[in-house]
Amino acid sequence: PRTAEEMAAYFLASPLGQANRQSIDHYRDHHVGKPERREAYRASAVMEHAPHAPKSNSYTISIPMQVRAVMVRRVQIIKGDVASQVVQLVAQIFQAIVMGTVFYHLPDATSGYFSRGGILFFALFFGALSAMAEIPALYAQRLIVLRHHKAAMYYPFIESLAHTVVDIPITFIIRGIFSVLLYFLVDLQRTAAQFFIFFLIVFMMTTAMKGFFRLVAAAFKEESSATSVAGIGVLVFSLYTGYTIPRLSIPGALRWITYLNPLGYGFESLMMNEFHTLNGTCSTLVPQGPGYENVSLANQVCTTVGAQPGMPTVDGNAFTYLSYDYKYSDLWRNYGVICAFGVGFLLLLLFATEFNTGSAFDSAVTLFKQSKGAGSVGPANVRRDAEKAGPSAPDEDTKQQRRVSDGKKKHAPPDIFTWHHVQYVVSISGGPERKLLDDVSGYVAPGKLTALMGESGAGKTTLLNVLAQRVDVGVVLGDRFINRQPLPADFQAQTGYCQQMDTHLPQATVREAILSSAHFRQSEFVPMEEIRAHVDKCVQMCGLEAYADAVVGTLGVEHKKRTTIAVELAAKPKLLLFLDEPTSGLDSQSAWAIITFLRELADSGQAILCTIHQPSGELFQLFDRLLLLRKGGQTVYFGGIGERSSTMLKYFERNGATPCNEDAHPAEYMLDVIGAGATANTFVDWHNVWRLSPEAAALEDELGRIHTEGRSRPVVQTELRTQFATSWKHQTIALTQRNFQAYWRNPTYLMGKLVLNIAGGLLIGFTFYNTKYSLQGTQNKLFSFFLATILCVPLSQQMQAVYIDIRSIYEVRERQSRMYKWTALVTSQILVEIPWNIFCSSVFFVCWYWSVGFFRYLVGIACYHTSYTYGTYMRSLSNPHAVPRFNSRDGQNNMDPYFTSWNHGQSILALEDRISTCISFR
Repeated sequence: PRTAEEMAAYFLASPLGQANRQSIDHYRDHHVGKPERREAYRASAVMEHAPHAPKSNSYTISIPMQVRAVMVRRVQIIKGDVASQVVQLVAQIFQAIVMGTVFYHLPDATSGYFSRGGILFFALFFGALSAMAEIPALYAQRLIVLRHHKAAMYYPFIESLAHTVVDIPITFIIRGIFSVLLYFLVDLQRTAAQFFIFFLIVFMMTTAMKGFFRLVAAAFKEESSATSVAGIGVLVFSLYTGYTIPRLSIPGALRWITYLNPLGYGFESLMMNEFHTLNGTCSTLVPQGPGYENVSLANQVCTTVGAQPGMPTVDGNAFTYLSYDYKYSDLWRNYGVICAFGVGFLLLLLFATEFNTGSAFDSAVTLFKQSKGAGSVGPANVRRDAEKAGPSAPDEDTKQQRRVSDGKKKHAPPDIFTWHHVQYVVSISGGPERKLLDDVSGYVAPGKLTALMGESGAGKTTLLNVLAQRVDVGVVLGDRFINRQPLPADFQAQTGYCQQMDTHLPQATVREAILSSAHFRQSEFVPMEEIRAHVDKCVQMCGLEAYADAVVGTLGVEHKKRTTIAVELAAKPKLLLFLDEPTSGLDSQSAWAIITFLRELADSGQAILCTIHQPSGELFQLFDRLLLLRKGGQTVYFGGIGERSSTMLKYFERNGATPCNEDAHPAEYMLDVIGAGATANTFVDWHNVWRLSPEAAALEDELGRIHTEGRSRPVVQTELRTQFATSWKHQTIALTQRNFQAYWRNPTYLMGKLVLNIAGGLLIGFTFYNTKYSLQGTQNKLFSFFLATILCVPLSQQMQAVYIDIRSIYEVRERQSRMYKWTALVTSQILVEIPWNIFCSSVFFVCWYWSVGFFRYLVGIACYHTSYTYGTYMRSLSNPHAVPRFNSRDGQNNMDPYFTSWNHGQSILALEDRISTCISFR
């Protein structure tokens, strides 16, 4: 049969077609139109639900049971990540000690009134600023929650509720230690009632602000958008708290914002709690000085707001009422409002989490580079277009045959990779050493496709990493050779390694990703025409012609895997190609396409070692050799598979295994035989059987022959004189170009940065609109500059999210492949950020400078603009991720803002010098 109609007619007339029809008729006779079977099924479905769980939905346990289970898991997550909690605690202690010593033992005199307000504002604001750490933490777990929701494990809002409840005692402890240190170092009012009110308000405010930032994270699909909104929120909270500009001084059109600011209610409560019992001695009486020595107190008055003529002290209640319009009677009302804000944020968080669980990367549409395609196509459209091609278009089999024939024209490289008696031992914290690999031997010959199999935990990926020299912990014993010669120093550069996770820059196209790999892993002296020709060849070999200009982040799993293989082929791996479970997550059709492609590469002379988990019978037949491991990293079998797995099956049957049925799956059969199946069990020590078998002896003989012949061959030379194929300058230029391109294709990040600067500039500018050059006006101008620097905290955190994503690609794939130095990566990131930060800072400057009413002199404008753009940029880079942490695997995003806020405070010191210089120009 040549057409689909002929194939369908052939199937219907075949015995299989007749059996299929009989099976359908049998099913209809016994199941269709049988109400009792339908009721039995419904009853069985109801019985799967917990007693108190609703029977009408897909969740099998009730909401309280879900909350309990997710809370237990949240506690386990915290126990497994104690370091982040310790960092939070250390950061809080550090900030409390720094601020407490700066304002150490404030006097009770009126000279300390303003400073007391400042330290109370800091106690609230630092808790709110630290709560921004919730944003990256929630985005890190969003995909997990989405996956659990699709599996009907629990409602998405349950995760947010459990997270909030479990976090309460942690916040209570951390803020309690912070409050004790800060309160007594500053020497605030030392009564038990006032201290506990202070702690209660600080704790409740931090909890409410955590709910706000979690709500912002849950409301947006992209982290950069959430960070922009959170940054505007931080600016609003700090601006309209009542400290930097009192409520009475705020323009009437903006005063309503103060009533929507929970920090304003908290600051009012803290101020009244502190000043209610404070009766400060006047620090400055007027008139005084020369000529006024004999003036009596009755004829003097204190310069502090709230002073009474003839009184040497100033009542704190009068000071707060006249300065801020605060009254002590509103203290507990304000606390209730804070609690209401906290509950409201929590309810909105639960709603947003339940109905906005999607991610920005959840898309079934494949996007193409502009002007290279019709905008976007889905996988179904591509398949439909292929079907419309008609008989004149060459089918995929013809293309594969052409690629194989082209590959066979090449001479297969003679180099054979062998490993002999390999062992791998790691140290376990608080326990004995553990041997993950135990005396494993084997080889990979050019032109052969070798499968590495075993049950979960048998050490498949571990062996692959050891052979590829990608382990940096533990002790590796045994020998690894190329033709019985030592491995070249650039062994990693002469091999390819395709990881299980397809890690690529999501904004790049397929062709650009492959070209980038070729740029970094081939010599920089190779002509660009030759590199592009090789890239086109890799695209053709991997069957990616139709997707060459597709954006990698929107590809399906199969084409991402093909891209991963093409990226490694771009490096021209002359020795070996490693693959870690290339069919993981693929459907049967995609898995068949990937393995047949690997078969094609092997037929062209490439040596391939591939881990694979539970392949189908058809896929298993495509492999030439099998290395089977059991738990403990012990060899069970190494050798040929044979026609219809005959060689492998004969080995197990000859050594006592039950015969394999003809309709049984050979791959599943061998796992059951060695006791690796879900319900399998064995009393035979198959590792010992292997050690004593003729096949093991034959393997030793074969290794000896390979080693003997290899001694007569020349040593595989190191092709790279340095660790990397290209110079640092070449790496930096290529990375800068790649990052500029990625930024341009990430408009959400750029627009978020721009909107944050515009909104912040207008908000600060119109809040301090046309401030006069009086004593209070000068102070307001300085406060406007201080608030402008606060904007750099969300800007830096916004940049961190982008940088961490790029750093993850480097740590997971590109560093192991020795593509470029980490200093080149950091330098390129700085170079890319400079123009965007300067542009956005300039826009902020235009919106803010003249609105506040600063002087119009050109020298002052230039000085302010230089100071702000420089300070903004330097602070946006002053974060712990400016240098990658190479010992980190998960990024620990939730630690960043604690250090960022400290770096932000240090940067202000340098910026204040520039402010004083600018003011002097007036």
